[in-house]
Amino acid sequence: MASNGWDAGKVYTRNVHEGEEVKNDRQKAQQDLFDFIQNFRDDNVFIYRDQLRQNLAVSEHVLNVVLQDLASYDESLSQQLVNQPIDILPLFELAARNSARKIIAPGSAGLQEVPEIQVTVRSNTNVVNIRDLGSDHISKLVCVSGIVIGASSLTSKATTVLLQCRQCRHTKLIPVGGGFAGVQIPRICDREQVANSERCPLDPFEIITDKCKFIDQQTLKVQEPHDLIPVGELPRHTVMSADRSLANRVFPGSRVTITGIFTVYQSKSMKDNNAIAIRQPYLRVVGIDIIKSGNSFTKRVFTAEEEHEFTALSRTPNIYQKFSSSIAPSIYGNEDIKKAVSCLLFGGSKKSLPDGMRLRGDINVLLLGDPGTAKSQLLKFVEKVSPISIYTSGKGSSAAGLTASVIKDPSTREFYLEGGAMVLADGGVVCIDEFDKMRDEDRVAIHEAMEQQTISIAKAGITTILNARSSVLAAANPLFGRYDDSKAPGENIDFQTTILSRFDMIFIVKDEHNELRDQTIARHVMQVHATRAAVEIEGGELSLETMRRYITYCKERCAPRLSAEAAEKLSSFFVAMRAQLWSMERDSTERSVIPITVRQLEAVVRITESLAKMTLSPVATVEHVDEAIRMFRMSTMDAVQSGQGSGTTRADLSSEMRRVEQEIRRRLPIGSQVSVRAIKNDFTSQGFSAHAVDRALYLLVRQETLQFKSQRMVIQRVGA
Repeated sequence: MASNGWDAGKVYTRNVHEGEEVKNDRQKAQQDLFDFIQNFRDDNVFIYRDQLRQNLAVSEHVLNVVLQDLASYDESLSQQLVNQPIDILPLFELAARNSARKIIAPGSAGLQEVPEIQVTVRSNTNVVNIRDLGSDHISKLVCVSGIVIGASSLTSKATTVLLQCRQCRHTKLIPVGGGFAGVQIPRICDREQVANSERCPLDPFEIITDKCKFIDQQTLKVQEPHDLIPVGELPRHTVMSADRSLANRVFPGSRVTITGIFTVYQSKSMKDNNAIAIRQPYLRVVGIDIIKSGNSFTKRVFTAEEEHEFTALSRTPNIYQKFSSSIAPSIYGNEDIKKAVSCLLFGGSKKSLPDGMRLRGDINVLLLGDPGTAKSQLLKFVEKVSPISIYTSGKGSSAAGLTASVIKDPSTREFYLEGGAMVLADGGVVCIDEFDKMRDEDRVAIHEAMEQQTISIAKAGITTILNARSSVLAAANPLFGRYDDSKAPGENIDFQTTILSRFDMIFIVKDEHNELRDQTIARHVMQVHATRAAVEIEGGELSLETMRRYITYCKERCAPRLSAEAAEKLSSFFVAMRAQLWSMERDSTERSVIPITVRQLEAVVRITESLAKMTLSPVATVEHVDEAIRMFRMSTMDAVQSGQGSGTTRADLSSEMRRVEQEIRRRLPIGSQVSVRAIKNDFTSQGFSAHAVDRALYLLVRQETLQFKSQRMVIQRVGA
């Protein structure tokens, strides 16, 4: 006997000496399941009997069963369902249909007027990792967790096929198994032969589609959670088949715990290759549990002890300082950046306006600075501490990888969507390293995701909108590798104004030379290398697990609103901030590359709300506003003003560099060459400073107007 004949679409037989015994076992199992639906109760509430009655009242022919309830009612029956789900689930649905008959038509003996009931099974215990599914789990009920990365459109799957002979019009009904199971059409008509009648030819049957019974079916692709992927391994995924009420329940980016039957089918490619004994594994879904916040390994149901612990933690007088100092304790200093990252992890309050407009609550932070200032280390730590997070590098990220890609299914040849990093991190944080190394067209792809928090797709005939409600923590280097104080911010920052305005806080991290600070950092680094554990205990006051669970708790339980006094103070600050920026632009006669718009006012509002959320306060007060304004001044406003402090010196240098550039463009025609020493001597003899000449030459080389040759001894004009 083949163990998986039900999924191959063929008929298999075996000899059973005591047929009555097998029949009695099936009847007993069905009766036990019927008794479970009728009699299982919790505190005098008949859970499943009442659930079935309520569902039938609203024409939902579904019964949702929790496996743990069946185990507490009858352990052997539960084990039968786990080990033989292919045999027990149809009996369960028959028992549910019998129960429905008692509710709908108690006096009727038949099942004709009673609809078929789908039994779904949910279980959150003994979760198996997708990469651990093997041949031992075939035909067993398993529970896996993961992220939905692809969902096909609905298809119609036949459950009963009606065949009709072309010659004698004899009809035959053939049942079809669930999942990807096919059906094998008989090659010979089995009508009883009448005397002198002509025998039907070979392959006489045709399918009468109108008389077949169909159900909805959807194919899902689920990938294992990111925190369970071993280093250096590719993420594994598995194909799943969901039908009836389980179809159209999830979309790309959903975090799910799925209960299903692990089984096999023969794909078309394997048939073509004559691989008769090879089968492709997949999961036939019998229950879906959608995780709305956090991932499947984050506790969403908090016990009374945990709630008491978190409430006590939120009332700690210095919880803001305590939490920020626990972020990357191995990194010395950067207190304001760590406080900004704390605000990013908690986020503000999402708002849905009456006109349908949604205002984001997620905070975006950009770290722009010199190499060696631990930007990437900070991003790696945030990836570990955030309940949902994805880390990616700018150079290896394409627009499709960040947003969504359209994939053609090789078997059905239809297109379906697979979510990218921004979609999979829905409700969490996307950490993008080397943000400046991204191509401009890839960076533009995340504009909509960072502000509207959606991703619009119009590819290959698919037009849809995906949710991307995630915060962005990006790290980048300045234009020249290191930040140059002699230049304006616009000359150091190689980003468009459109992307910069979407960041709530922009930090310029400079590697300043200070002997006392260098000694402190050196001692700290040596201490980290020598006594690794001691530093973690001293610096990190909260453990990673506590921080992760506290973030999840605050996000679920708290959505602060501004008080009237706080709102008034924020309004005054915005007006003063705009006036200060206008004054600076008027004095320097150039527009700031970092804009101060209404988005920046909303950014301060979000920072204020995140500070209130950190203390589980329902109202954001003036004290929260003061800290938010200080944070904004230390980040974005400081970036706007960087380079302005040097006053006339910087302005004079910039003016001098512009005059040198104009002279070089005027003197050197395209294609001509000149000695670097000669051109430097010529300009310095005219009164220009050597520093201005060097900077002008460097900038023109960066712009590909000039090109060094002969070991930087000769310079050639190559562009306009």
